[in-house]
Amino acid sequence: MQKTSKFRNFKVYDFHIITMLRNLEAPHKSSEILSVILPIFKVSMNLAHIKCLSMLLGALCTVQTVCLSKLAGAFDSKASRESSFRRIQRFMAQMVLDLDAVAGYLKSRIPSDGPYTLTMDRTNWKFGEVNINALVLGIAYDHMSFPILFRLLPKRGNSNCKERINILQRLIRLFGRDSIKCLVADREFVGNEWFKWLNDNAIQYHIRIRDNFWVEDPRTNRKIRAQHIFANLKHGEERVLYRIYRVCGELCYLSGAVIKDKTGKSEPQILVSFCRPEEALPAYKERWTIETMFKGLKSSGFNIEDTHMVHINRI
Repeated sequence: MQKTSKFRNFKVYDFHIITMLRNLEAPHKSSEILSVILPIFKVSMNLAHIKCLSMLLGALCTVQTVCLSKLAGAFDSKASRESSFRRIQRFMAQMVLDLDAVAGYLKSRIPSDGPYTLTMDRTNWKFGEVNINALVLGIAYDHMSFPILFRLLPKRGNSNCKERINILQRLIRLFGRDSIKCLVADREFVGNEWFKWLNDNAIQYHIRIRDNFWVEDPRTNRKIRAQHIFANLKHGEERVLYRIYRVCGELCYLSGAVIKDKTGKSEPQILVSFCRPEEALPAYKERWTIETMFKGLKSSGFNIEDTHMVHINRI
């Protein structure tokens, strides 16, 4: 399949909408999109709204930005740009998409039956004085994460344990516990209550902790900074510890490596795991796929910041 520069981050080889929109000159592309999305939304939306959504998707892949005025100019319609713009505004004001249905469709297009490596991260931008803050749960596949579920947070800053648990519980409700191979997440996603919930539910995870975290050896009750356990590692070296430690009050395994940060300086990368610590470091490399996804949705892709919207449901 031929790749265009705007889609260079989207490495999915059986993804209907992107595939059919390669030929942007096709006069019937909105009707083709309609045939794909009609079964998804026919229960929750009327036909007029589904047709509007199909034209929005076509316009989105033509202009490759979410700026509404530009989308209106690329609508597959004989109506004027002004009429199309008002139609988009009404659609945004009236409709709340069935995001469970969207998640189910996206999962069905990933050429793998799972179980999946889940990526969790947060992205944000600011419009005026309003902070737009999204907690996203993705499925890693072929150097990319797909935003299966997300939650817009009505605040700035980190997510809390309840918000993380809710989004994972939603995934389990939709796709089952067996759909999860492991969860990978960065240093923001730590804490006693969070680790306890993951452990209690036997969800395998590989989560990075800050190198100054205190860890406790439960056999001796001796506490030590995590960085000291891996202090003699050199750049590129890795170590897996098969002894259980207590981190944030919860029992888990530790593994670590020395990597380079954004400035080129060496720093420890220390991970905690529920089980299988030997899989931690390779699995954690897939966490970067969610950064690729954010880049594709934002500055190097569809410029989602250009919505100029502040209402959570409309975003």
